[in-house]
Amino acid sequence: MRIPTLRLARTTVVVASAVAVALTAAACGGTGATSSDGKTVTVYSADGVGDWYKTQFKKFKEQTGIDVNYVEAGSGEVVNRVDKEQSNPQADIVVTLPPFIQKANKSGLLQDSGVDTGAVAATDKDAGGKYVTLAGNYLSFIANPSIDSSKLTWDDLLKPEFKGKIQYSTPGQAGDGTAVLILLQQLYGKQGALDYLGKLQANNVGPSSSTGKLQPKVDNGELLVANGDVQMNLANIKEKSSKFSVFFPTTADGKRSTVAVPYVMGLAKGAPHRDAAKKLMEYLLSADVQKTLGPDAMAVPVRTDLKDAPAPAGAVSPAAYLKDVTVVNPDWNKVLDELDSDVAAYQKATGS
Repeated sequence: MRIPTLRLARTTVVVASAVAVALTAAACGGTGATSSDGKTVTVYSADGVGDWYKTQFKKFKEQTGIDVNYVEAGSGEVVNRVDKEQSNPQADIVVTLPPFIQKANKSGLLQDSGVDTGAVAATDKDAGGKYVTLAGNYLSFIANPSIDSSKLTWDDLLKPEFKGKIQYSTPGQAGDGTAVLILLQQLYGKQGALDYLGKLQANNVGPSSSTGKLQPKVDNGELLVANGDVQMNLANIKEKSSKFSVFFPTTADGKRSTVAVPYVMGLAKGAPHRDAAKKLMEYLLSADVQKTLGPDAMAVPVRTDLKDAPAPAGAVSPAAYLKDVTVVNPDWNKVLDELDSDVAAYQKATGS
């Protein structure tokens, strides 16, 4: 999700949007303006789960009488907008991705919501109560059906037969691309990650600010392998009948790993409708609502009591794709602090 300094992006289904799109839960339209009667809550959110929001916001209104005004934008754009509006706050709830939620917190744009997050693991929330994960999502890769992705290793991707057939979204421009860099740092160390990506550059088609645009290229065979994320890729398979496979490259010892790239929400500083916003946050974290994340949004529930719950009959389980996959949960505050220098080092190593 693009911003002037870090320029991270997400791509549909978890993708950066160049222009914010506002809509209400009941119908298209809305501007982000809030009402003064306390019967409206404004949510600024990174895009990717808009359809799920629409269904849940409608149910929330039926239960509480509170309308939800939904403003969708890129991860960084969400935070920038809240920052710019500090003299006249409009947002009640902020939902964005790491490291942007950490950026919002460091910038003083969030406040303790007081929401009960007891059902959420400590690793999925801020110890100070400023933010909590709403839905889990994870870095993944996709492969054209002409190759057996179940056996692909990181080293395999360096082989000559993949020349001009691999593309990954650019670290520093795309959130999923940045996650690739972070994962490789976790696996091989910072210099090892740069060495690997320098070698991979021989097979890389070139930069891409959009992860989502790589999906049809893999599906039609223009590319053999690309990066993505579990939610976006499974939703594409569900909605567009894409034939690519979702996989996680293995290291030499056969282990598979991924990076968590969740949706995280917090109560905005100066929220015009704090009480109503708290009700909505509690609603979205409730068991009944969290149960719908898998089948309806292709995301993973954050509640500990639902993480191992079986998927409904006939439904695809995003969590099932993570079986035997090590999930890396980076120190996102550290990632944020070091991102500019890491991206500069990446650009130098790859000549991009």
